[in-house]
Amino acid sequence: MTRPGQGAGDLDSASAAPLHPAAREVLLAALERGYADPRRLHRAGRESRLLLDNAREATADALGVRPDEVTFTPSGTHAVHLGLLGLVRGSRRGDVAVHPAVEHSAVRHAVAWGARARVVPCGRDGRVDVARLVEEAAAPDVGVVALQTANHEVGTTQPVGELGLPDDVPLFTDACAAMGRLPLPSGWAAAAGSAHKWGGPAGVGVLLVRKRARWRNPFPDDDRVDERSTGFENVPAVLAAAAALQAVVAERTEVNARQHELVDVVRRRVAAEVPDVEVVGDPDRRLPHLVTFSCLYVDGEALVTELDRRGFGIASGSACTASTLTPSHVLEAMGVLTHGNVRLSLHRDTTRADVDAFCEVLPGLVAEIRARVGL
Repeated sequence: MTRPGQGAGDLDSASAAPLHPAAREVLLAALERGYADPRRLHRAGRESRLLLDNAREATADALGVRPDEVTFTPSGTHAVHLGLLGLVRGSRRGDVAVHPAVEHSAVRHAVAWGARARVVPCGRDGRVDVARLVEEAAAPDVGVVALQTANHEVGTTQPVGELGLPDDVPLFTDACAAMGRLPLPSGWAAAAGSAHKWGGPAGVGVLLVRKRARWRNPFPDDDRVDERSTGFENVPAVLAAAAALQAVVAERTEVNARQHELVDVVRRRVAAEVPDVEVVGDPDRRLPHLVTFSCLYVDGEALVTELDRRGFGIASGSACTASTLTPSHVLEAMGVLTHGNVRLSLHRDTTRADVDAFCEVLPGLVAEIRARVGL
């Protein structure tokens, strides 16, 4: 059996990517200089503030937005909650949030906590029914529309910049799965990203709020200067996240092309070599590094465990809820097979040899697991 090299079997970058090399040196240097409160007037505070401002400007430049539209949060989930619910609170129309059934659980939980949901169906490829979404958005009680840039679980991208919503209905986009990897779409009033998904440190989220958006903080006020502030920023981590984002954006044309080809290999080989399998998600309009498939008559947890024993780290189950071992709400909404679900997401240095090693192991392992239950 062909085995992956050191670290090569980690195929779960959608959950968390290793620290990008561009961020490592920045993080170590910033730990010495960015410890102080950036809102203090003494020398250490001023230096910390300079680093924070530099991180904001670098992030804005990488994403094509204004620096004063960037706020750093403790996580991507917090950025989602803050961005979406802030638009609901700022709306003059109502408190209904229209969103597709395949939105991430962070969006669904935010709506359940602070708004009323109106859910729109999607197709088997995971793409939203755009006509239905726009129709629902026109209702007078709708305060916000939420549409993810790309799905965390199956990789399908959404037509965020092509909706044609009413002028007074703001759009929130969860860009956590795509930020840095793909250019930001147009048309949104608020957007959210998560640094650990692009190779920045964990514990850094990015909230983008357009300058003219009707947004009001939905949570208790903080005594910080920024109205969107969520407390004391981790300045070294924020600066390292900005450095990683700049590097990922600079290299994404080459990396994306290579990862598209590798994912195509996985999609093709899995479909051809594993019986009773369904490869899901749009084959073309998708994230470059991610592929999901489901194996009939196979328990997803067993498949993850056995692959891990053979040196391959992969994910199974709904994004961010795999520990519950419940069927994926995304796959259920798409109407595709939910049993034996596996998600691969490639790192920037994943090679063809790594992908081939995985594809060589998978058919026999699936057959072995099926044989255990008499199939």
